[in-house]
Amino acid sequence: MARVRYGARTEAEIAAARTASSKLPDIWSTGVVAVWESDPDAVAAVLPPPLKPTGRPLVRVNISKVDLPGYPLGAGSFAVAAAHDGVEGWYPLVMPMTHERALIGGREVFGEPKKLGEVTVEREGLVVRASLARHGIAFVEVRGAVSGDLPLPEPVQKTDFYFKFLPAVDGSGFDAEPVLVHCVRNEKVRKLERVTGDVVLRESMYDPVADLPVRRLVEITLGEKTTDQRGKVVERVSAQALLPYIHQRYDDPQQILDGPPEGSV
Repeated sequence: MARVRYGARTEAEIAAARTASSKLPDIWSTGVVAVWESDPDAVAAVLPPPLKPTGRPLVRVNISKVDLPGYPLGAGSFAVAAAHDGVEGWYPLVMPMTHERALIGGREVFGEPKKLGEVTVEREGLVVRASLARHGIAFVEVRGAVSGDLPLPEPVQKTDFYFKFLPAVDGSGFDAEPVLVHCVRNEKVRKLERVTGDVVLRESMYDPVADLPVRRLVEITLGEKTTDQRGKVVERVSAQALLPYIHQRYDDPQQILDGPPEGSV
């Protein structure tokens, strides 16, 4: 009988896949990063417990093109500064990806708030434009011009915070206790330039980042970097405390209550 491709894989095939994924070479991306101070009350309002605000109400948008073997990837992140148990890092609200493969792994393994979207990074001479768009709306746009080289930073370790959860089958909450994940990234930079410009936040009912306005622009940079990452579950969190924030993950929070019409499967 010909191989049934939905059938079980052998232990050898599973081991080979794990080995291949653990030996990936450095993957470099070119991206724009903008950081600004926003409204402290707005930053605090989007943080589910036990995350807390840091000393500065910072917001960061990262818009990149990634040189993945075989196909290019557009990847973005819109995050606010947060702290947990003495660790400071970033809590992403939305992470647009241009390919399903990058989306699925991040959401299912780490709990990343990834969604399919459009990611643009363009440079023509000194002029730079980068944007994140979904549903036909470029809800974040960074525009400017390169104004000089910056010294290369030392390799650094950064932390992102994610909540990993599974909505309940009966729509009553979660099927199991949600967990808080610390995702630690080791970042190396090989080129970094200063950009003089601005950040435009556009109204979108699907991605309401305009609620975190630019009060004071801290910096815009254009760089080439590579990162690796590892995640760790640090604690189980209160389902009751997290439930009011579950809409952050979905365009329509009612969709987690939707099942197939009766008789359709």
